[in-house]
Amino acid sequence: MKNLKMMTDEELVVLYAKGNNTAFDMLLSRYESSIYSYIYFIVRNKEVTEDIFQETFVKVIMTIKQGRYTENGKFKAWITRIAHNLIIDNFRQERNENTISNDEAEIDLFNNIKLCDGTIEDHIVRRQILSDVKKLVKHLPDNQREVLEMRYYQNLSFKEIADLTGVSINTALGRMRYAILNMRRMAEEYRIELSMA
Repeated sequence: MKNLKMMTDEELVVLYAKGNNTAFDMLLSRYESSIYSYIYFIVRNKEVTEDIFQETFVKVIMTIKQGRYTENGKFKAWITRIAHNLIIDNFRQERNENTISNDEAEIDLFNNIKLCDGTIEDHIVRRQILSDVKKLVKHLPDNQREVLEMRYYQNLSFKEIADLTGVSINTALGRMRYAILNMRRMAEEYRIELSMA
């Protein structure tokens, strides 16, 4: 078999898709420095950079493992685009968190679809990210998944969740906390598992 260091990115992707985790380690070692630097150059925050960096590689892993990566000889450009889209999502999230509410206004200028600056590509990327998150959610224990789905997908308050599930508000909050911690742990464990091969 050809030495991994001599293989093209596309050959390594095929090998990794077939279960060879060392092939992914080789891809990671080729691009981790440049991707990390690219993210940090834009966000200028070490913690945010590490979060986006990790999210980028989780997305790469999931896309390859699900057989959705299309070979085009531009692996580096593809992975950089994933990082770029996650950076944009992060900026949008920060912007939304710092947005002033206009609940008192008769016409909602902030949420008017005619004034929206999102593109079709933005919506496709967001839908893909939501799809990937939903796949992670499926691995949570039932009671944690239930609370998380009620909170984020049905927009229910913790009081409503507590009433519907027959538990206290503190229990509902605890389940949400553990759901988030478990999702983080799963992502970290997945990455560690890949680098141990």
